[in-house]
Amino acid sequence: MRIVVTNCNTTQEMTEEIVRGARAAAGPGTTVTGLTPSWGPESAEGWLDSYLSAAAVLDALRTYEGPCDAVVMAGFGEHGREGARELVDVPVVDITEAAAHLACLLGRRYGVVTTLERSCGQIEDSLELAGVGRNCVGVVGTGLGVLELEDAERTQAALLTAAERVRGAGAEVLVLGCAGMTGLQRVVAEKLGLPVVDGVGVAVRLAESLVALGLTASRAGAYARPLPKRRGWGRP
Repeated sequence: MRIVVTNCNTTQEMTEEIVRGARAAAGPGTTVTGLTPSWGPESAEGWLDSYLSAAAVLDALRTYEGPCDAVVMAGFGEHGREGARELVDVPVVDITEAAAHLACLLGRRYGVVTTLERSCGQIEDSLELAGVGRNCVGVVGTGLGVLELEDAERTQAALLTAAERVRGAGAEVLVLGCAGMTGLQRVVAEKLGLPVVDGVGVAVRLAESLVALGLTASRAGAYARPLPKRRGWGRP
């Protein structure tokens, strides 16, 4: 099985980190390929970055010529998942909704810990659109930018502080709200005493399941193939 994991930004180091987490979660026989957009923001933090990222990721998928049985979109709360489902003929799993759906199987209420506070409203909207917003007690920022997550000690401390806030609000499960946090779920779970869900690992496993079951997005309605027409992609 071949899974393509799309980074939502142009930072190759972030793609490599996400791929490491995806491969750690993947089952035997699954290969994971990282896809970095050739243009767009270096980190996705806010509405403008998110819309740019969505177009860049769709462009990367549109021009990708390698083998692919499923796509995992590794941008937490970023736009583009619906467009990707129209675009490609394989299952598309977004880490945001994958993590939230799994969290709902583990507890009645979950909370999300993410990067900057400015991303919280965007994530809340994404969860509502996915139909799992009502189970979320809150989305809390750590105050760290996406590219600051490389500092493991600082990131863990900020994560735990934010996680205490969502636990205090009634969360029974914690969701890591950034693909760059992949790999931190065990240490946070041990210190917090709650199940901690990493969206990248969950999305990879869910993508494997969809492929094994022979399922992909319905073409009857919302995810029908795009209408044939001329489309400019910002290139000659």
